Amino acid sequence: MTAPVAKPIDVLIVGGGSAGIAVAASVHKRRPGLAITIIEPSETHYYQPGWTLVGAGVFTPERTRRSTVDLVPKGVEWLRTSVRQFHPEANEVELQDGSRRRYRLLVAAPGLKLDWEAIPGLSAALGQNGVTSNYRYDLAPYTWRLVQELKSGRALFTQPPMPIKCAGAPQKALYLSADHWFRQNRLNNIEIAFHNAGAVLFGVKDYVPALMEYVRKYRTDLRFESRLVAIDGRGRTATFSEKGADGEAAEVTRPFDFIHVCPPQVAPDAVRDSPLAGPAGWIDVDDATLQHKRFETVFALGDVCSAPNAKTVAAARKQAPVVAENLLAVLDGRSLPAVYDGYGSCPLTVERGKIVLAEFGYGGKLLPTFPTWMLDGTKPTRAAWFLKERMLPEIYWQGMLKGREWLAAPALARAREVA
Repeated sequence: MTAPVAKPIDVLIVGGGSAGIAVAASVHKRRPGLAITIIEPSETHYYQPGWTLVGAGVFTPERTRRSTVDLVPKGVEWLRTSVRQFHPEANEVELQDGSRRRYRLLVAAPGLKLDWEAIPGLSAALGQNGVTSNYRYDLAPYTWRLVQELKSGRALFTQPPMPIKCAGAPQKALYLSADHWFRQNRLNNIEIAFHNAGAVLFGVKDYVPALMEYVRKYRTDLRFESRLVAIDGRGRTATFSEKGADGEAAEVTRPFDFIHVCPPQVAPDAVRDSPLAGPAGWIDVDDATLQHKRFETVFALGDVCSAPNAKTVAAARKQAPVVAENLLAVLDGRSLPAVYDGYGSCPLTVERGKIVLAEFGYGGKLLPTFPTWMLDGTKPTRAAWFLKERMLPEIYWQGMLKGREWLAAPALARAREVA
């Protein structure tokens, strides 16, 4: 006898990070009767935007972590495993044990992969000999320890080619570290350099003037089109590929006493090797509706999707209600009603107590949440710091992950038709 075919899950969500849990909560709140399943291997959930403040001694690491089981919405099933392969043509995913799950609609939100191995010597060097990164939970406290201990020498900060999660995070580490050295009267004895693989300090020009004030204050050597290509932890040297005035790249090796590294970032292996991937490896979605361009039963959001927005938690907070509205429309046979405008936010921590609050959408259009008279995001303000330190963590834990869409409700204009 042929085994009975399991009933498909109404909404299968791959990934239980910020985007996955947020969209599960938003869908469940709108239609509690749907069968929703989250596939997520990790027992621990992290509030990653807090790691910048851990690296500056503002937050404790414990403040940024909670148990996944406590965050999955009641009524939503959690499968503690991961996806090995996607089969969108059959509306199925294959799990690590080889079993398959069928779905009516798939929401892909597995995040991205921090590609530490892409830089020779980096993985072995991390966590010792002055090599650190706020992109890892266990290393952010080491960043703060190094910052406090450094009295003199050379401090390097790196940023890889885009896209990366939170494009401002490499700078945030620089500013907060330099601010501590400034307050401790150590800047005369510390040489700071920012090696940025890109050609500009920040992609939205309106915020650059304020940032440049701090670059000058902290006497930072800006090295654009300079990409970290190798690191020798024991020898305390870093090698960069730098473009010269003639346009040719050459390798330059620099000694360091402290180095904060932001690793290259790519889509997860299971995504890059799947039919869901676009040319760059990210899940190929319509920028406005977040529906897959070829598979109508698939949506994607968060760091893994191909939309050309900033890869931030703030973006996922805005994307989750859009996906929730649009996937319900697919189930009901309606046109897709919700549109995502590319909103992302990057609270640039330029000093302890002040932030340049960058908020923007597609094409670098400014999308401020508050009127200028209340909070001018292009200037460093204490109000923005208060928002980052006190309010945003609670909005995350008690709002976003519980389907409370404060200042995040989607615009229900008629979306353009998606084939």
